[in-house]
This record gives sequence, structure tokens and C-alpha cells, in this order.
Amino acid sequence: MTQPKQDTTRDRIEAELRAPLLALELDVEAVEITPAGKRRVLRVAVDKDGGVSLDDVAEATREVNRVLDDSDVMGEQPYTLEVTSRGVDRPLTLERHWRRNAGRLVKVTTSDDSTFTGRISAAGEDAATVEVDGAQREVRYAEVAKALVQIEFNRPGATADSQDDESEEDA
Repeated sequence: MTQPKQDTTRDRIEAELRAPLLALELDVEAVEITPAGKRRVLRVAVDKDGGVSLDDVAEATREVNRVLDDSDVMGEQPYTLEVTSRGVDRPLTLERHWRRNAGRLVKVTTSDDSTFTGRISAAGEDAATVEVDGAQREVRYAEVAKALVQIEFNRPGATADSQDDESEEDA
């Protein structure tokens, strides 16, 4: 029964990191622990409004190291730490994910198994507005089974600089 212990460890790590990373204006998006031989790999994904820069990742890495060094949450077994930004392949599950991806193309599967693709116009507390074939459609988060940002090489309204930044982040 290693899974419940791993879940408990992951939850404890997330709880330990939440406040210190929030002080850096970063949200903890995911904590994953995977075995890698005699070591473990601890991956911490972070995000913030406006996107995460390399400087943000470096600062978050220092803070995560400090927090983990000051606690016993990882135990004695050695581990490798990886701090990263939230990738475009991660599903949109929270209001902030929708808000941070306003203007992006998203493929949505609803709880009744219908699927559509549209551009996020706005995101509110309980629903987002998505432009689908020229019409605005309200998408209630509670009715979304899965939503993924679609990669676009020539996104309308994006500047060349922002598209260059995206391609560097995806690399």
C-alpha cells in the first residue's frame, strides 16, 4: 500500500509549499513524486497570472529547497527536485486556469460527452465564455469533463514576441 503513503506525502509537501510560494505570487499546480532507481524525483509545477519566467522558476526552486530542508516531509531517502511551469498539456480544471488562458483556443468535452473547440473570451467564478464558430457560449466549469488548450503556431492577436516566448517555453 505505497500509494496512500505517497498521496499523504504529496499532500503534505503541497501544504508545506503553498504559503511560501504564494508569497512569491506563485500557485502550486501539481506535486508529483516518482521513483527513479534508489532515488525519487519530486516535480513541483507552479503558475501565476501573466505566466512563469525562468527567474520565477529559479526563485521557486530556492524556496522549495529551503522549505524541504527545514522539514522532514521527504524523509531520509534521496531525491531530485524539479520545479517547472504548468505545461499547455495540463487540463484546465480551475477558474484560474481558464482566466490565465483567455484568448487561447481550447478543446472542451462536457459531462454529456459533447465536444467543441473555441477561443476563451472571459473566465468568471463559475463559468467561462468561449467563442465557438463566431457565437459566444457559456461553459460552466461543473459541466466540463475535460478541457485542453490547443497549440497554435499563429495565434490571432498574439504578438511575435509572445509567440516566440511560448515556443521557447514549450521546448
